[in-house]
Amino acid sequence: MAAVLRDLLWGWPTLALILSAGAYFSYETCFFQVRKTFHWLSAALHSRGRGGKGVSPFQALTAALAGSIGTGNIVGVAAAVAVGGPGALFWMWASSLLGMMTVFMENYLCARFRPLGGRGTGALRYIQRAGRLGGKLALVYAGGCCLSSLGMGNMVQMHAFSTACQDLGAPLWLAAAMAGALLFFVARGGMGFAVKITEKLVPFMTALFLGASCVVLWVFRGNLPGAFASIWQGAFSLRAGAGGTAGMMLAMKTGISRGVFTNEAGLGSSAFAYEEVEGRSPLELGYLGIFQVFLDTLVMCTVTGLCILCCPGPGLSGAQMTFYPYEQAMGPWGRRAVSLCTVLFALATAVAWCCYGRGGLFYLTKGRGRELFALASAGAAVFGCLLPLEVVFQLGDAFNGLMAIPNVIALFLLGRKGLSWLCREEQKKGPG
Repeated sequence: MAAVLRDLLWGWPTLALILSAGAYFSYETCFFQVRKTFHWLSAALHSRGRGGKGVSPFQALTAALAGSIGTGNIVGVAAAVAVGGPGALFWMWASSLLGMMTVFMENYLCARFRPLGGRGTGALRYIQRAGRLGGKLALVYAGGCCLSSLGMGNMVQMHAFSTACQDLGAPLWLAAAMAGALLFFVARGGMGFAVKITEKLVPFMTALFLGASCVVLWVFRGNLPGAFASIWQGAFSLRAGAGGTAGMMLAMKTGISRGVFTNEAGLGSSAFAYEEVEGRSPLELGYLGIFQVFLDTLVMCTVTGLCILCCPGPGLSGAQMTFYPYEQAMGPWGRRAVSLCTVLFALATAVAWCCYGRGGLFYLTKGRGRELFALASAGAAVFGCLLPLEVVFQLGDAFNGLMAIPNVIALFLLGRKGLSWLCREEQKKGPG
């Protein structure tokens, strides 16, 4: 049943819809995300200044990164390479380049629109404005957001969390209890509580993972040219994957699917993180969205994939493919470092997605059900620790589709208005 739902909601049509949105906004803006590289890098580097009384830009950025930099950067990349071959990494890069503009428009439109009738947070702010279909699209999106927060944002992450905890010596029952308790309190506290965790957790876990990855790549630096060659060959060779064009298409689908899974372009999720930022323009919040995709996929997923390709583990699958090169480069400490990163990544993502799901629920219930959602989040965390990995991933992909389809349709319906606003802002600021 989970596989049927996944194929229905997260198949080629949905992935093509997401990519077409990124391609459309990229084309119409002459690849704004490339032209404005200095601007979005500068916005990220200067995000520590407070935007007002609410959430600071840096806190919002860390919350958005917490939601996207999850176990997909470890388990997801390994799964992509295992199923689609090295060429899957190329298609992750391609999807993320286009996804930068999708996330930009999600944040930009969210900042441009205020809640309608006092209802709607995050992406729901603009989805409900999408013409006659807006109300129906918002209902589907809000339901999908609740389910996805419990599936991809919770169960998927907690499965990896429990596995890593056991690798570090903690028993399964303790990992499940810890996960359930933490998410219960986060789901009750909301984004204001969550950002206090993410602003400290995300910089530490990112630095730890990148530092360990640099050690691996240095130790196996002689294999880097071959790794890059295999990525290029696997992306376009007719003999890639399952053989013939089918193999190339498998690499493409796997790379795009895992890329969207990790950077969340097309889901509208990051808009929830930035909605409470005050004192920053819609353009600046859009820049932070571009940086989010850049760091998540073009940096984090790339170094994970290169580590796997530079030191492939014979006969390994899943997270073990990722653990192997770190263990070979740094001994037992390398494996512990990646296990700790997995624990932190999973917790960070689950914390952010609790808040996203809560926003979807409040739209459906007009602000009611906080305690019930907190209990559901705790229960999903416990089940995520116990369910088989394949079932958890299938459910996560299916629920992603429930968010992506209404969100991308709304982006297309509001696209001309958003592009018109953006064009006026660029004209005011002048070239550069």
